[in-house]
Amino acid sequence: MRKWTGIAAGLVLAWSAGQALAAPPSEAQVRQLMEAVGMGKMLSQMNSQMAGVMATALPCVPASYWQGFVDANATNQLIGRMVPVYQKHFTAEDVDGLLKFYRSPLGQKVITQMPATMAEGMQIGKAWGQERGKQMIGQLQSQGTLNAQGQCPATGAAAKPAPAAPAPASAKKK
Repeated sequence: MRKWTGIAAGLVLAWSAGQALAAPPSEAQVRQLMEAVGMGKMLSQMNSQMAGVMATALPCVPASYWQGFVDANATNQLIGRMVPVYQKHFTAEDVDGLLKFYRSPLGQKVITQMPATMAEGMQIGKAWGQERGKQMIGQLQSQGTLNAQGQCPATGAAAKPAPAAPAPASAKKK
């Protein structure tokens, strides 16, 4: 029994030592990865879209403000804040592997095709969700759980008006 306990303890120590040796990626590695996947370009586009939405919502703000709002410095600040997140979740070896992948022809295809793939997937998910919602409403209506309008029917307690609050003491004395 002691033999197995010793082996188990040794495996745990070896595993934890291996985890401790897995160095986090450097800031330079993370920035290289972000560059390889086009993170700066993506974030800049998001920033421009956000400014466009805000400009429409706030027509009193001059266009010159929004032009200054969308700058490379803001994107660099956001990337700087994201670096520690990558360092927390990936090892230097992971980032090296991701860099090799994203610099490969297949990785480049993933980068270029993923926005369209995700957009199409979101449309499919939206349609599926609407179908499932209609099915659910229909099923609950047929069971009598929901009324014809797809709402909870009024119950006896809910249909009754709430009792009036007692009159204040000053009103009773008059």
